Amino acid sequence: MIGTTTVSWASKKQPVVSLSTTEAEYIVAAFCACQCIWLKRILKHLGIKNREATEILCDNNSTIQLSKNLVFHGRSKHIAIRFHFLKDLVNDEVINLRYCSTTEQLVDIMTKALKLDQFEKIRHMLGVFEATKIS
Repeated sequence: MIGTTTVSWASKKQPVVSLSTTEAEYIVAAFCACQCIWLKRILKHLGIKNREATEILCDNNSTIQLSKNLVFHGRSKHIAIRFHFLKDLVNDEVINLRYCSTTEQLVDIMTKALKLDQFEKIRHMLGVFEATKIS
């Protein structure tokens, strides 16, 4: 998002089988970091420079901790080395992983079945309104 506007969205099947939710979230965060770097480069070519770390919202605290301190334990020892560049991006302050509650994850509207109240909440957070309510 730039400001409050979504400028990019991607959905991709993971290239590996994850053995834990931490591993799955870590791999997703690494792919997201790639997209963020790509978008930053496009913006730089357009003359828009952003010196701040790009913030990625993550609803898994273990993933955030793993990105800050790469401790090889049961949840991380199977993660392919190619995804560990995320730790370098976090350490170099290019990327900032921030916790976001599962109930606040906007992407859930596109990736999972939601109860009506959660769907309407996220839809409102995205700024999408029912056509019948627009005057």
